Amino acid sequence: MTLYTKPLVEVNRRAFLVLYRELGVVDAVRFLRQFTTGFGDYTAERDVLFAEQDLRALVREIRAQRPADASSEG
Repeated sequence: MTLYTKPLVEVNRRAFLVLYRELGVVDAVRFLRQFTTGFGDYTAERDVLFAEQDLRALVREIRAQRPADASSEG
């Protein structure tokens, strides 16, 4: 018994078509983005971005940017 295996590019093409048809383009793209890896080195970037701030300063900044009704939470 011989099984025919489709090339992965064909499987992907058909899967994308099903996703687009069933979910719509926007939700299909949102779904697919869950499985992509990012790029860069966030740890190194974070060290540069926040080098001059301590945790308390960051928390104050976050709280200052929240809407007034959310500031009473946690």
